[in-house]
Amino acid sequence: MTTETLPKQENADSALGVHVKGYIERVKGGELGALPAVLGLVILCVVFSILRPAFLSAVNFANLFTQGAAVAVIAMGLIFVLLLGEIDLSAGFASGVCAAVLAVLLTLQGWPWYLAVLAAMATGAVIGLVLGSLVAKLGIPSFVVTLAAFLAFQGVVLLLVKDGTNISIRDETILAIANKNVPPAIGWAALVVGVAAYAAIQVLQARRRTARGLVSTPMAVIAARVATLAVVAGFAVYVLNLERSRNAAIVSLKGVPIVVPLIVILLIVWTFVLRRTAYGRHIYAVGGNAEAARRAGINVDRIRISAFVICSFMASIGGIIAASRANSVDPNTGGSNVLLFAVGAAVIGGTSLFGGKGRALDALLGGAVVAVIENGMGLMGYSAGVKFVVTGSVLLLAAGVDALSRKRAAATGRR
Repeated sequence: MTTETLPKQENADSALGVHVKGYIERVKGGELGALPAVLGLVILCVVFSILRPAFLSAVNFANLFTQGAAVAVIAMGLIFVLLLGEIDLSAGFASGVCAAVLAVLLTLQGWPWYLAVLAAMATGAVIGLVLGSLVAKLGIPSFVVTLAAFLAFQGVVLLLVKDGTNISIRDETILAIANKNVPPAIGWAALVVGVAAYAAIQVLQARRRTARGLVSTPMAVIAARVATLAVVAGFAVYVLNLERSRNAAIVSLKGVPIVVPLIVILLIVWTFVLRRTAYGRHIYAVGGNAEAARRAGINVDRIRISAFVICSFMASIGGIIAASRANSVDPNTGGSNVLLFAVGAAVIGGTSLFGGKGRALDALLGGAVVAVIENGMGLMGYSAGVKFVVTGSVLLLAAGVDALSRKRAAATGRR
């Protein structure tokens, strides 16, 4: 090593030390982020893998993705509402209404799949527009508005499916969303491109901040992030590319489920919106202090309405995924425990119920925790009652961690 590189190495080590120390201080100050969800997910996977080795089989691993996809997508939309300190109790049955619209137009009216999908998503957007307007313009609490919608949408679903009729989905494109897989070669190619793009974005952001004289993320931390993403995603693609069919000579079953890249695209889009746009900053501002945001010139009503539109729009996508997985739509689509699991996924992932704190990634982390609990306990033979008790306990624990972290943050002057 030359004498010229020594100062650079020392500066790099110093920057890394400052970054690590800063992260530790933030955790001590109550900013836990996704740490509890990640630790919980790791612990659950280890425990279930030991108790039931079949948990990490290729078949079950693929089931985890398709099983939790609809809930994770709905939770991703709920995060926008939760960021404002509001709630949407109708998101589950809103997804059911949109799924019913899709099924009626596809099966009964003979519409092409793309028009039926557009109609279902438009229905979700209109639902969000109505709910958001009632909350923002009339000042009715979101709890009351969405509780009323929760009850009303159950009736709408019954009317759409003729009071209990099961409407089958036969369109191959729609069925492929949750039941077909990406060819293994494309899965590997997408992994390489995705990791390379993530690395490039991280490096460019760090260089831009450095050029402006701002504190940037050390290259060692960036390298660690990229390596972690490559290992985790690489392991997932490897397992999903294994042959899962019991009779591969007749039917081959391998590759990443098509719903996975769909969710990744949604995650990238909404992460960009929240972190890299003025709209995203306004969401956090309104959630942190609505009155201060209003005085700063932010149209608070518009932000609130748009958050409900996004929530119901994402619920429509979740409904389409659920219809694809079930191959049909019935009065229970979007009902049962869908809403509870979606809200639970958002909160368990790290989104605060008090508003102002949360990320799109929280929905996936929390959704993974919920899916692992349900799947793992199912493999162990536990009843639905035990699953609900455990999931509810985890949700209560996550809410408690959120409340305690907020108190800690307030005590240390971080909020």
